[in-house]
Amino acid sequence: MDASSPLHSGGKVFDRRESAVIAAAALSMLLVQMDWFALNLTLPVIAKDFQEPTTDLQWLVSGYMLTLGAFMITGGRVADVQGRKKTLVSGLAGFCGISVLCGLAPSAGWLVTGRIVQGVTAAFIFPVAVAVVTSHFRDARQGRAVGTVLAFSAIGTALGPFIGGTLAEHVSWRAVFFVNVPICLVAALLMMKFVPETRDAEASGRLDLPGVATIVGGLTLLMLAVDQGDQWGWTSFATLMCLIAGIALLTGFVMLERRSREPLLDLGLLKNGMFVIITLAGSVSNVVYCLVAVFSALYLQQARGFSPFEAGIIFLALSVGAGTASYWSGRLAQHWRPELLMGLSMLLSGMSLLVLTWSHPIGLYVVVFGVVGVGVGLGWALTNVATQSYVPASRLAAASGFVLTALVLLGALAVAVASTVLEVISGSAAAAAADEAAINAVLRAAAVLTLLGGVALLGAVRWGATAEGSGKQPGRRHSASPSASQGARLPED
Repeated sequence: MDASSPLHSGGKVFDRRESAVIAAAALSMLLVQMDWFALNLTLPVIAKDFQEPTTDLQWLVSGYMLTLGAFMITGGRVADVQGRKKTLVSGLAGFCGISVLCGLAPSAGWLVTGRIVQGVTAAFIFPVAVAVVTSHFRDARQGRAVGTVLAFSAIGTALGPFIGGTLAEHVSWRAVFFVNVPICLVAALLMMKFVPETRDAEASGRLDLPGVATIVGGLTLLMLAVDQGDQWGWTSFATLMCLIAGIALLTGFVMLERRSREPLLDLGLLKNGMFVIITLAGSVSNVVYCLVAVFSALYLQQARGFSPFEAGIIFLALSVGAGTASYWSGRLAQHWRPELLMGLSMLLSGMSLLVLTWSHPIGLYVVVFGVVGVGVGLGWALTNVATQSYVPASRLAAASGFVLTALVLLGALAVAVASTVLEVISGSAAAAAADEAAINAVLRAAAVLTLLGGVALLGAVRWGATAEGSGKQPGRRHSASPSASQGARLPED
């Protein structure tokens, strides 16, 4: 691969094989995103079919996100050790099989269980897809390649509500799961034919099983406590035991990782200031993204009375904005500091979300919805583009797993907490999903959170620039291009 020029013969940025590598990763990301957002919009239909309150089915969202988040660090490290191609193909096969079982679910319990297991299979797809691309492209084209993959991820976000709404209204919510099958097959075939195998060449091939057990157990127990705290009681024995045991297991995980020769997670990443700052900022952006996606779906269908198909059409505005921002993120990051762009995107999403909660005319709502999509989409994509520039080639998938774990778990935490808050504000679990005032109150709180986060991030960027100038902040990147910087200093796998 010629790092001296991003163009191949004929002026093309990527040749046929490289385009196939990007397509395989892009379809994998699209699959996971489309499935989540498609199901999110069908919750009211599923609730009616199984005669369950809509808010009780949030486990279809939070349970999936819980296991996805809990297993992503594991999935990333398995990919680095066993092979990224092999891991991704295995994840696609599992996701395909569970999709079929979910589509055949005879009860809400069956469906929830299937979604929880599906989250595990998605954890072996989501972080690995980005790492497949970053390990393949080690030159100045990396930012564009990753940006393209993340744009397809955002397209999945766009297609999800539309497909979910269309299928729920005109076919069946079950078809939302069956549509995953051909995408899984195409992505797996492209992966097997065109993607070369890469892994951590220095790894012994053994996985840190104690690390896997402690981090998965700890994260699962903490999320369970948060999700079920309102139902069990926040001071109940079950909630407190889950919290205590979860914290104990995560503490044990840190101790194990410090002593392990081949740790599941390189704790040195937590000493990298820019890596941590970008991850935290991206997590806040993703929290807002998740809350907007979940509560806007409830608002449009149950508070405003739109059909699933109509709500899916409206959701295209959010998703087109996010997809466009994701596509351009890699190029923008080559000219401006990703941290600065992320801070500005958080201010944009926070201000536009506040406006959205007072936008009752549907035409105005659609326009502002698109602006919100640009803000949250840019924050989400830049997190993935920028953090990969601060890790060694041998740890790409594990680092991606760590970043996405933070994003997904905080998103799941936000959905679980906000659903509880919504019910408290509304005063009734049954009426909460249709309470326009309560939904808008939750979204306004999310807007304030992202505004504060944006201000804090911009302050950190300014402090960092001052520290760089005074020489007090060693090791910070000075290149304007994250991908170029990485390609220059990291060896091929």
